[in-house]
Amino acid sequence: MSEHQTLNPDDMRIFSGSSNNALAAEIARCLGVPLCDTKIQRFRNDNLEIQLGTSVRSRNVYIIQSLTPPVNDHLMELLMMLDIARSASAKEVHAVIPYYSFARSDKKNRPRISITARLVADLLATAGATHVLTMMLHSPQVHGFFSVPTDPLTSRPVFQEYFARQDLSSTIVVAPDIGSAKSAARFAKDLGGLPVAAGNKERVSDTQVVISGIIGNQLYGCARALIYDDEIATGGTTLELARLLVSEGIREIQLVCTHGLFANNAIERLGAIPEVTGIVTTDTIYHPPTMHHPKLHIVSVAHVFADAIRQNFFGESIGDLFVFGHGDN
Repeated sequence: MSEHQTLNPDDMRIFSGSSNNALAAEIARCLGVPLCDTKIQRFRNDNLEIQLGTSVRSRNVYIIQSLTPPVNDHLMELLMMLDIARSASAKEVHAVIPYYSFARSDKKNRPRISITARLVADLLATAGATHVLTMMLHSPQVHGFFSVPTDPLTSRPVFQEYFARQDLSSTIVVAPDIGSAKSAARFAKDLGGLPVAAGNKERVSDTQVVISGIIGNQLYGCARALIYDDEIATGGTTLELARLLVSEGIREIQLVCTHGLFANNAIERLGAIPEVTGIVTTDTIYHPPTMHHPKLHIVSVAHVFADAIRQNFFGESIGDLFVFGHGDN
């Protein structure tokens, strides 16, 4: 097994874009290899110039970059770094994208719009990625947009470890909509077979939703709820669902998401609800100290990515880390 094998740091190169250096450094630490330097600067015309600080010739190269705001800048950094590694004769070029934000653009629900999740997947392959490693895509069909081998990892084990220390009696897991109900059901099963329900959601706009009720309503006898979703962006859906659960008699709510973007002061608005006792997310998105909140709890997925990288490097299965291997979505 890979955990009993030692990585030779000279066979592997790990670089980070500017989106999440803290997670990249922790992944490198878990692997026991250095995080190599990356020089990123801008010319006066705003063009980026990037230089990888170490030779990558005949090495396995891992480039870590979350597609967080400013998303387009971070995407361009990633594409350039992939191209640099390929042009410098890397043996393999792995794009490690903890948060693939474009996964939300996964279908044509209006005329004359782009299925951007597929477009960006094509760009990654064109730039030189030979493999993509990511976590908790917004919908399962996005996996099929990639033309190179792609492994979407699950974050559920780190949440399971976090909640294993808590009393979950009289607790129900609630998905914000039917689309995420199956994933929530798997999470509930991981936590010992908790009951599951889902919100009946209608999206009015990017920032406004209406939740008219609870589908599969098993709230009777439950005093606590875990609202479970892959991502909280502006918090509109979560806020609406939390208010509905409070009106239904839920006294304690914890919010659980893999990708905590928390745009438009979402963390403050969610934390202001008295019944919300905790907001639990991972470090796929970097949260600066200015964003920290007394109710915010961040669990690291660095060891999940490190295990996947290690097992991939030694040619071993990563099925135990694979999101669909855990029956998700």
